[in-house]
Amino acid sequence: MFSGLRQELRLTQQLVMTPQLQQAIKLLQLCRLELLDAINQEMEENPVLEDAPEEVSAEGGGDSGPITTPVEPSVLKPVTVEETARADIDWSNYLGEYNTPGPVHFEAEKREVPEYENFVARRESLNEHLMWQLLLFVPSRREERIGSAIIGNLNRDGYLQATLDEIATLAEADTSEVESLLGKMQSFDPLGVCARDLRECLLIQVRQLGLQDSIVVQIIRDHLKHLENKNYKAISRALGVSLDDVLSAVEIITRLEPKPGREFSDEEPQYISPDVFVYKVGDEFVIVPNEDGLPKLRISSFYKEALSNTGTSFPNDTRDYIKNKLRSAVWLIRSIHQRQRTIYKVVESIVRFQRDFLEKGIAHLKPMVLRDVAGDIGMHESTVSRVTTNKYVHTPQGIFELKFFFNSSISRFYGAAIASASVKDKIRQIIESEDPTKPYSDKKMVEILKFSNIDIARRTVAKYREMLGVLPSSKRKNIRGGQSGCKRR
Repeated sequence: MFSGLRQELRLTQQLVMTPQLQQAIKLLQLCRLELLDAINQEMEENPVLEDAPEEVSAEGGGDSGPITTPVEPSVLKPVTVEETARADIDWSNYLGEYNTPGPVHFEAEKREVPEYENFVARRESLNEHLMWQLLLFVPSRREERIGSAIIGNLNRDGYLQATLDEIATLAEADTSEVESLLGKMQSFDPLGVCARDLRECLLIQVRQLGLQDSIVVQIIRDHLKHLENKNYKAISRALGVSLDDVLSAVEIITRLEPKPGREFSDEEPQYISPDVFVYKVGDEFVIVPNEDGLPKLRISSFYKEALSNTGTSFPNDTRDYIKNKLRSAVWLIRSIHQRQRTIYKVVESIVRFQRDFLEKGIAHLKPMVLRDVAGDIGMHESTVSRVTTNKYVHTPQGIFELKFFFNSSISRFYGAAIASASVKDKIRQIIESEDPTKPYSDKKMVEILKFSNIDIARRTVAKYREMLGVLPSSKRKNIRGGQSGCKRR
C-alpha cells in the first residue's frame, strides 16, 4: 500500500461568516435602544458617518405636531450596494446614491441653562436614612464606626447579612458593644430594620406595637411553619387558645412588613419603547416602525467631495483609511435598512396569523411557532428567532414582546387547538373568581377547564399556576373570607 503525500481537488460548500455578515446578524438581534447605542458608537468612531438633519416641510404650520404616515414595505427597501468594496469602484457614483445636499448649520443662541441637578429627583437610600438617625444619637467615634459597619452590611430588604463577630472585627470593637448598638438601631425607622432573619424582624415590629405579651409573639417565635401553611388549627391546639384568637393574631401578623427596606428601593421602573406600532385603520391593520430618535445616517458630504475631486491628493494610507471607513459606513446603513425590512416582514406575518387576537383579545390567540412565520416570509427560523428577541410591538391589545405570539398548543376535546397563553389567562380568571374560603385545587381547575372544552393535565395546570406566581389552594385559603385568593408568591 502506497503511503505518502498527494494532491486532491475537492469541491465543498461552506458558509463563510464575513465581518459584514456578522455585523448584520448582530444588528438584527439588538433591541431598539441597543441599536441606538450601537449607531452612536459607530458615529463616534467613524468620521464618514453623519446624522442628516430633519427635513421641514414648507407647507407645515409651526404649531402643528408631527404627522406619522403608515410605512409601506417599499419604503423599507434596503439600499443596493456591492457586497464587497473593490479597488476600481467609481467613488463619485457610489457615494452619490447615499447622500443629499450637505447640512445647514445654525449658530445656537447662547442662553443660561439651569443646572441639570435641579431637574433630577433622587430618593433617599436606606443607608442614608439609617445613618441620619444614627448621627442624631450623637454617637462617639467608636459607636459611629460600629454603626457604619452595621449599615454597610444590610441588604436591600434591611436585613443584616454579617454576624456580630464579623462586624466586631470590621469595626475593631467588642462583640458586646456591637450587640448593644445593634439593639438600639433595631428601633430605627423603618420598623424591623437591622434584623437578622424574618422571625426577628417581625418580633421587633410587634414589640414596637406594644404586643410583646400577646399570642402574636408566641405564633411568630414558635409556629412560623404552621403560619406559612395556614395550619391555624394546629396553632390553636398548641397554644390552647380558640381559633378566633389565632385568626385575630394572624390578621395582625399579615399587616407587618417582612421587608422593611422595600420602601427605600432604588429600583426605577423600566419603560418599554416598542420597536413597531400596529394600528387598526378601518378594517385593516397598519404597521409603523418606530424610528423616533434614530439618526438618519448618511455619508459625510465633506468626504464625498474629497474623494470625488480628482485634483485632491491624499497620501495612500489616508485614502485607504477613508475607503475602509466608507465601506464600514455603507455596510452599517445597509444592515440597518435590512434589519428594519426584516422586522416589518415578521410583524406583518404575525398580524396575518393573529388577527383574531388583535381584534378580540387573548382568548383568541392562536398557537404558533417560529416555523410558521419562517415559512410564510421565506426566511430561516433562526432569523425569525433573532428578530423576535427583545423586540416589542404596540398593538390595540397592549404592548407585547414578539416572542409572546409564539405559543405551544393545548388540545381541545373538539375543535381547533388553543394557545397556552390563552389557557394561562383562563386559569388566572378562574382563580380570581374563586371563593377565598374554598379555593380551587389544581384537580378542580382541570374539571372547570374541561367544561370550557380544554383538555389539560393537572400537572400542566400546576405548572401554569406557578408561572403565574399563584400559591397552591392550601395557602390561598382564607378562613374568614374576604378578597379573592389569587395571591402572588
